[in-house]
Amino acid sequence: MRAGPSPAQGHPAARHSRHNGGHISTELRINDRIRVPEVRLVGPNGETVGIVPTGEALKLAQEADLDLVEVAPMARPPVCKLMDYGKFKYENAQKAREARRNQTNVIIKEMKLRPKIDQHDYETKKGHVVRFLKAGDKVKITIMFRGREQHRPELGFRLLQRLAEDVTELGFVESSPKQDGRNMIMVLGPHKKKAEAKVEMQAAKAERAAARAADEAEEREERIAHNAGHAVAQKKERGRSENLDPEIEA
Repeated sequence: MRAGPSPAQGHPAARHSRHNGGHISTELRINDRIRVPEVRLVGPNGETVGIVPTGEALKLAQEADLDLVEVAPMARPPVCKLMDYGKFKYENAQKAREARRNQTNVIIKEMKLRPKIDQHDYETKKGHVVRFLKAGDKVKITIMFRGREQHRPELGFRLLQRLAEDVTELGFVESSPKQDGRNMIMVLGPHKKKAEAKVEMQAAKAERAAARAADEAEEREERIAHNAGHAVAQKKERGRSENLDPEIEA
């Protein structure tokens, strides 16, 4: 027999005070942990049974091989439902896991450039920005000015504009270029959400894996065919060699 709830858990006033300023247990009371004299009973398919003594509700649960679960403890009387509690907890855990998996977690990456960056370095930096945006991440672009470069902010502004135009298919300017001391900062946001980008990346990865598997299968078939042809040729050659007898008329 399961242990009953503590006084703090079972008393309505205690539950109310915990609700106002403390940790609230998310564990539902089930079966013999339900100590109230009567409950408002709901059937396994959501049908309303009505207010019944708790003992009778427990008996109905046992006969149906189900659990009696208190789903609304603050109601008067508390609402209980007949259900498979183990299955209920499992499905809820699955839903919570799926919700966490699909949750949008936008990460801000940072890329630093110099206003007089050469073309090769620019292409390398742009490649990183493209990769970040494809992954669904925001990118903070920082132009670092040194010495006399601080008197020519238009160099940094034009560079940021150029970069934004080069990646316009993947992202947009979320925060326009702003001067921040010796630096100029712009933030690019991805067009696609993190979850969408993740799904696309996984699909592309699976497609590449399938293509590699197909290529490997084709190479195996070619090797098998080549080896089989080579074996047949050797067999024919051996047959001709064995028939080279001068006593045999042509």
